[in-house]
Amino acid sequence: MGGDRWRKGLGPAARVAPATRVDKFEIFFDLVFVVSFFIITRATAANVTVRELLHALLVLAVLWWCWVVHSAVAARLRLGEGFVPILMVVGMIALFTFALALPQTFGDLRQGSAGPMLVTISYVVIRAVHTSLYWYATREDRPARRKLWLFLPEVVLSTCLLLVAALVPPRVDPDVGPWLRDGLWIAVVAIQYSSGVLAGTGGWKITSAEHWTERYDLILIIALGESVISVGVGGNLLGKPVTWPAIPAAVCGILFTAALWWAHFDLIGPAARIALHAATGHPRVAMARDAYAYLYLPMIAGVILFAIGAEELVRTVTDPVGGAAERGHGPAVPLLFGGVMVYLAANMAFQWRTLRTLSWTRVGTLVVLAAALPLGRHLPALGALALVTVICVVLVAVELVIFADARAALRQVVHQERVSAEENEAGWRARWHDGEPE
Repeated sequence: MGGDRWRKGLGPAARVAPATRVDKFEIFFDLVFVVSFFIITRATAANVTVRELLHALLVLAVLWWCWVVHSAVAARLRLGEGFVPILMVVGMIALFTFALALPQTFGDLRQGSAGPMLVTISYVVIRAVHTSLYWYATREDRPARRKLWLFLPEVVLSTCLLLVAALVPPRVDPDVGPWLRDGLWIAVVAIQYSSGVLAGTGGWKITSAEHWTERYDLILIIALGESVISVGVGGNLLGKPVTWPAIPAAVCGILFTAALWWAHFDLIGPAARIALHAATGHPRVAMARDAYAYLYLPMIAGVILFAIGAEELVRTVTDPVGGAAERGHGPAVPLLFGGVMVYLAANMAFQWRTLRTLSWTRVGTLVVLAAALPLGRHLPALGALALVTVICVVLVAVELVIFADARAALRQVVHQERVSAEENEAGWRARWHDGEPE
């Protein structure tokens, strides 16, 4: 009796419809990824070395694969309906503990295995939640069920490798043990992403292209928000008296991040959404996998890299000892320029995969950034920030002029689409006022 009341109170799990949009619970779930991106950036910025950057990228890749699996589940089930939110909260808890333990993942072997083991256990819980939900969502879809069986070896192998990496004994040669652990993590990433390609497109389904594209766009905006957080919190602007150099540094941080947002979401992102809508069957699944599941990863990696560089440069600008005239320390400038270049290069690959076009303005911007990097290393920290900002803002300004006709045509199509959707929705809801029976 009590069980029936619980099931009735929760209601049934709902499938994703063709015109489904992102629901509020999914945005709530993304808050855990905000924490994850923040922790990865903070932990790496504390000690920027080639090894630490490798660790950050490995952790990001494994975390992103969890996101890809999560998006595959969300493409089948509404995560905010029925019993699904209960399991997703369990996944959120696991993902949160995964993020909290990340800084200890690649620590000194003599510190023990508690942190790495927590990462592994959290990973197992996350994958178990997603696998069980996908199993439920495909209970009437035999091809999708067979595809799920094909992915079970990837889950088992990646879990076992993470477990072995967590249990590397402290007595192992200190010159060999850390590289052994790194190699195991590299193997995990290779197995995960190769499995997505080798499995093919059969059995997968993208019911709502609108939901899929909006889901990934929102997580990219979250990553870009990490750049803004790095300028403010990471640069410790809140903890120091406001100085004149700090103001232009903060302005530059906002401007070049906004320009990079514009570079994707003004033209490329909306056009790619329409392209995914137009695709059907296997081509739609392949485009969703290649462009969104795979190419968004280097875009987000680029965001984290330039966020680390911007944080260090802002910290230098606000330092009362050196001030605005001091150059950026260590790899701050290369990370800033290199991160922007990685972001734009991945965005160009995304444009080619979805639209089969390339913009010469983006190619030119990459060349300019590469040529300006040596100059940026000799400029004061504020000058390096200003140089990147000018290059990114000029890119946006030039494309506004050159692609004005294409932008106008795209805006017209998007406007007509929205008007049509709103009219249909308004007509459906008008039945409530017209007194139609339920």
